[in-house]
Amino acid sequence: MRIALTGGGTGGHFFPIIAVAREIRRIVGEKEECDFLFLGPSTEMERDALAKEDIEQKPIISGKMRRYFSGLNFLDIFKLPVGLVQALWHLLAFMPDAVFAKGGYASVPVVIAARIYRIPVLIHESDVMPGLANQILSKFAQRIALSFSGSESFFPDRKIFLAGNPIRSEFAIADVPAAQRFFSLEPEKKVVLVMGGSQGAKAINEAITHLLPRILPKWELIHLTGKNGYEEVVSEAGKLGFKAGRGGYHPFPFLSDEMALALAAADVVVSRAGANSLSEIAANAKPAIIIPIDSSANNHQEQNAFVFSQAGAAIVLEQNNLGENILFAKIQEILEDKELSFELSERIKKFYNPQAPELIATEIIQLAR
Repeated sequence: MRIALTGGGTGGHFFPIIAVAREIRRIVGEKEECDFLFLGPSTEMERDALAKEDIEQKPIISGKMRRYFSGLNFLDIFKLPVGLVQALWHLLAFMPDAVFAKGGYASVPVVIAARIYRIPVLIHESDVMPGLANQILSKFAQRIALSFSGSESFFPDRKIFLAGNPIRSEFAIADVPAAQRFFSLEPEKKVVLVMGGSQGAKAINEAITHLLPRILPKWELIHLTGKNGYEEVVSEAGKLGFKAGRGGYHPFPFLSDEMALALAAADVVVSRAGANSLSEIAANAKPAIIIPIDSSANNHQEQNAFVFSQAGAAIVLEQNNLGENILFAKIQEILEDKELSFELSERIKKFYNPQAPELIATEIIQLAR
C-alpha cells in the first residue's frame, strides 16, 4: 500500500499527518507493507519529524491563497502551476493508492494532481470555519473528515464524517515526573505554559514578558516564543533581570516531541486558538486561556475560540484587549481557584476524541483498497 501525504506550513497542519500515518502503519501491521511520501513544504520542522518517522519527502511549491489584497497574491499565482507540475511528477513516480491532505495552501497542487490521476483523496478540516483551500479541494475529495460538528454545512453530506482532530499518542499520556526532570521544575510550584503556535505570537510574548516580575516569584513559566521571537523575548527578559533557564523561567523557540512534556507539566495554558493546539490541551484536560489571533484566515481562530467559550471549556481573551492586568488576573484565578480549574479541565477534555487517528486512518485504508 502506498499513501501520499500533503499539507504542512505550520505545526497545526503538519503534526496531525504524523498521527494518522502512525495509525495507518499500526492498522496495516505485518499484513501489508505501507510506504508513505510527503509532498509539501520543506522546513526544518517537517524534515526532522519526517526523518524520525522514516517518511520520504519531496518539496512542493505552492502559492498561499489569501482572501485579502496583497502584492504577494500576484507572485503566488505563478507558484501554483509550478507546484502542480512538481506534484504530477512525484505522484507519477510514486503512484499512491490514496492521498491524505491535511488542508492549507500546501495541499492544493497535490490534490489537483491526484484528481488528474484519479487517485482517491481524503481531506481533513481542523477548524470550525473551513479554510478556503479545503472548501475548494472538497470538490476533488472522496471523503472529508471534520473536527467539529459545526462544519457540516460547508461540505457535501455524502462525503463527510466527524472524526475530531488527530494528535500524536504521546500527547495524551501525562508523564509529570519526566516533565519535571526535563524542564528542571520545582515540584511544589505550579506551572504556567504559554504557547503561541509554531510561528509564535508577538502580542502574547510582549504581554507575558512584561508580567515576568509578577509571575516568576509565585510560579514556574514555560514560554514557547516561536523561532522568530525567541531572541527578542530572551533579551527583554534579561533586561528585567530574568535569565533563560534560571529562576523558574524556561523559554524555548519551539518544542516538538517535548511539547507533550510541557503540557503534562502545566497547571494552566495560555494559547492561541489553533485547532491542533486546542486538541492537545483538551487531550491533557488542562484549564486554558485562549487568545485567538485577530487576523487569521477566515477568522478561523475566533470561531474555534467561540465554540470553546460557549461550552465553558476555556477562558477567551481578545488580543485587542490583552492588558497585562486582566491576563495576570485570569492566570491567577485559575491557579488559585480549584473549583474553576476543575470545571475548565472537565469541560475542555470533551473536545478530545482519542479515536480520531484511527477513524481517519481506517477511511484512508478503505480508499486505498
